[in-house]
Amino acid sequence: MADTNATKKVSFPERVKRFFKDTKAELKKVTWPTKEQLIHNTGVIIVFIILIAVVLSVLDLAFGKLFALLTSIL
Repeated sequence: MADTNATKKVSFPERVKRFFKDTKAELKKVTWPTKEQLIHNTGVIIVFIILIAVVLSVLDLAFGKLFALLTSIL
């Protein structure tokens, strides 16, 4: 026979309370980075963003020139 507690409706405030309790428990399990790791990872991300921006700018310039060349021929 089915467990009656599994089908019991829980009130909204109880569900919110359980959510925050579970969230707090999960956050205690997190391994937070050290300050040095955080600074290093931030630097890597900034360099990566700059690199991608340069690559996209070069591609945009190249395709713009190619488009201008093709439209001037036609």
